[in-house]
Amino acid sequence: MVGEYTFSGQGAAEIAASIEQAIGQGVLAPGALLPPHRELAAELAVNPNTVAAAYRRLRDRGVIETAGRRGSRVRQRPVTTVRDAIGPEVPPGVRDVSTGNPDIALLPPLGEALAEAAARHAAQPVLYGQAPLDAGLGGLARAAFDADGVPGGPVGLTAGALDAIERALVAHLRPGDAVAVEDPGWGSLFDLLPGLGLRPTPVAVDDEGPLPDQVEAALRKGVRALIVTGRGQNPTGACVSAARAGELRAVLQDYPKVLVIDDDHAYGLTELPLHPLAGSTRHWMFVRSTAKAYGPDLRLAVFTGDPVTADRVGGRYRLGPGWVSHLLQYTVAHLWRTQTLDIPAVAASYAARRDGLVQALADRGVAAHGRSSMNVWVPVPDETGAVTQLLQSGWAVAPGARFRLDSVPGIRITVSSLTVQDVPGLADAVTAAVRPRPAARFG
Repeated sequence: MVGEYTFSGQGAAEIAASIEQAIGQGVLAPGALLPPHRELAAELAVNPNTVAAAYRRLRDRGVIETAGRRGSRVRQRPVTTVRDAIGPEVPPGVRDVSTGNPDIALLPPLGEALAEAAARHAAQPVLYGQAPLDAGLGGLARAAFDADGVPGGPVGLTAGALDAIERALVAHLRPGDAVAVEDPGWGSLFDLLPGLGLRPTPVAVDDEGPLPDQVEAALRKGVRALIVTGRGQNPTGACVSAARAGELRAVLQDYPKVLVIDDDHAYGLTELPLHPLAGSTRHWMFVRSTAKAYGPDLRLAVFTGDPVTADRVGGRYRLGPGWVSHLLQYTVAHLWRTQTLDIPAVAASYAARRDGLVQALADRGVAAHGRSSMNVWVPVPDETGAVTQLLQSGWAVAPGARFRLDSVPGIRITVSSLTVQDVPGLADAVTAAVRPRPAARFG
């Protein structure tokens, strides 16, 4: 019993469900200590091994964590509470620069593309048993991969980058395996890994991407996979340089069995060149999402990979969703074929605001980072204090806790809703909220 809540169940699954219900109702808060195995077993009149099995289920699913004799506790961020929920409410009148959403003024018009998709559907509706990948979209994706130096491999589709990453991890890893991830990094990925029963191993990043010595250290510890953002890294804006990619490939040569996943979610938002790690090991995936450049509701990602990985991911997808809607495929194919998105103009627009903010902060003695895409990362000594003071100054920023494992505190600012004229005022507010703190790396 915890407080007024009484756990229930006779089997491991029932007991685990009862504990999850208590977490969902707020009876068990993040960090709350669970009853010892024998104590709960006596209360429920079951074998202690049954309670141990229930706790093991919850631990594998990222709900609780176990620290030996110190007992089992609810994780600070259980999978039932996503990191996007971390942060203050935005009151009326406060400018929200925390969301990570693109500038809607830069999204391409979809009317013509959707009309063409509808016309193709009317002429020949897609029925069960047809090929899951539209040949036109597949050809465009493969040509773009080739242009960016991505190795040859089958092309497939998923409903977004995170969907592809999840399926690649499940195809090769098992609960308990460790995955090397960028830190600071993508909060949704940090949520996903415990939900799959996988253990994130943080790797520090700087403006050029993951640090090779930290990647090598993680590999020596036995990580089974490495996930790298080639450009537009969230939240730091890091972009993997040619030199850094070469260093990382050299490290990976000694670990051919590690799964390497390249995430190119910022495709269309930057003109900085891509230097993928794809092909450095036996199993790999390169995934490219349309959500940031073409709109978050256009849920489609193209991927390629080694034949085994591509076959496993594609085969499992066919057993679940079946395929990505051909209406979406036709829409994206039209956008890519007609080059509806003016990538140089989009990249320049984000760069003017992002680089302007980074420079304005530097002029005020505040270190900030943002080589590409739409975000600026500012390391701070007191994350809560900075977020609170900025809120009082009329700006809502994203607390770094959404994006950190072991790295230093920080705040993320999304420039999408800013104008160039907004930059000086925001820089003044950030400067007032944080102490200047130079940082050569983020970890």
